[in-house]
Amino acid sequence: MQSISIFKIFAFGIIGGTLPLAIYLSVSPLNQSLSDQVIDGNRLNPSKYAGLSPTGPVDFVSAAESTINSVVHVTTKVVQTTFQRDPFQEFFYGPGAGGREFKQYGAAAGSGVIISSEGYIVTNNHVIADASEIEVTLNDHSKYTAKLVGSDPSTDIAVLKIEGSKPFSPIILGNSDDVKIGEWVLAVGNPFNLTSTVTAGIVSAKARNINLIGNNSDKSIVPIESFIQTDAAVNPGNSGGALVNTKGELIGINTAIASETGSYTGYSFAVPINLVQKVMRDIIDYGIVQRGFLGVQITDINQEIKEKNNLPNLKGVYISKVIEEGSADKAGLKEGDVILKVGNKEVNSSAELQEEIGKRMPGDKLIITIRKKEGAEITKELILRNQDGETGITSKDELNKNSALGATFVELTEKEKKALNISYGVKVKTITTGKLKSIGLVVGSIITKVNNEQIDNVEQLTAKLNGSNRGILLEIMSESGIKDYRGFGL
Repeated sequence: MQSISIFKIFAFGIIGGTLPLAIYLSVSPLNQSLSDQVIDGNRLNPSKYAGLSPTGPVDFVSAAESTINSVVHVTTKVVQTTFQRDPFQEFFYGPGAGGREFKQYGAAAGSGVIISSEGYIVTNNHVIADASEIEVTLNDHSKYTAKLVGSDPSTDIAVLKIEGSKPFSPIILGNSDDVKIGEWVLAVGNPFNLTSTVTAGIVSAKARNINLIGNNSDKSIVPIESFIQTDAAVNPGNSGGALVNTKGELIGINTAIASETGSYTGYSFAVPINLVQKVMRDIIDYGIVQRGFLGVQITDINQEIKEKNNLPNLKGVYISKVIEEGSADKAGLKEGDVILKVGNKEVNSSAELQEEIGKRMPGDKLIITIRKKEGAEITKELILRNQDGETGITSKDELNKNSALGATFVELTEKEKKALNISYGVKVKTITTGKLKSIGLVVGSIITKVNNEQIDNVEQLTAKLNGSNRGILLEIMSESGIKDYRGFGL
């Protein structure tokens, strides 16, 4: 469980023959995405809990009994590799000569929630980050080795998969848009390695941005924070566990706590399930999250912003900058405009706007209600684009062409080469859990050589990294031009 101080937030688918065929195909699982086929929570029948009130005095027993077998204990083993150079040997025999590889071993623990009878589990990205082995323990104490299907640091969500002979127990998926402040909720997880623990509280707030993910040093992460805040007791080990309502429906994934000590002192925060569903479905269907961007820089409207820009009220989200050639720019949005609605949903904070956009994909059309500088309220239709300005889906195969060992790459521009006084090299564009991150590479690191052979393009680099079954020595350079060497085994 990551924790945040009061003063500082810490990251932890002949006519008579074709018509029946057409009807069959329209309902056939062949026309469904993989996530539609395997995620059971939306198809479960919650009618047995229909008599439970989410707002009045309630008995939590049924909700706890219906969810406890869907929450699992996640433990990981972490191996981090470092490479110690030997300057004396390098002087005589060249870069990397005589260097030694050292391994550091660690462990972590958290919780997860079964969302499919076929063994798909959702948890927090920080629970499994850098893990070399992942083990899942069910409430009946049976243990399984899990594989990582994919992760999304921007929302701190990851999806795991376990295999078994019996169907697993998926949780009922709720609707976090329907959650009300003051509503009773349960937190289910494994704090302090105490399995199957249930605590109760109320929803204290919605759409909280606590700058938890924003504090991450990885520049490739575009944080999306719109947490459900509760006062249910949540402690280290609850990360990735379930926040459920009194009908036993999953409404969030517990992620962080507000604390000076690292343990529960009053408030906890959960990623709303509607945002989680978008992320986990993309990971299951595509292997990566398909994320659309508005292409704006935004700020909450406070009294100072209101008075400085002569705004009539505090409603909406203020556009402080429009990114050239982005979705908003192409739709005619301008700096100084105020976004009031996405579709029919009012947005009055950056967190609310981020959550609404975070639920959508590149290529999605949106109707945005804005108030212009002059005061007129108008609607604009825009098409969301990804970070590369494209409106289509990025397949995992396409991504893999430009990726290796947990990182994606981009070729250096002529301007960058000139500034660094080099004629070759490839830059790290994004980086997640994998070998390259474990040896200290970050976004912006430049790989100039692999095993003393210079790298001219992305295809050459990924072929060498993905095709090798022996040790790798990288010559790297920082964005400021400092050269170094890193090595690791495969």
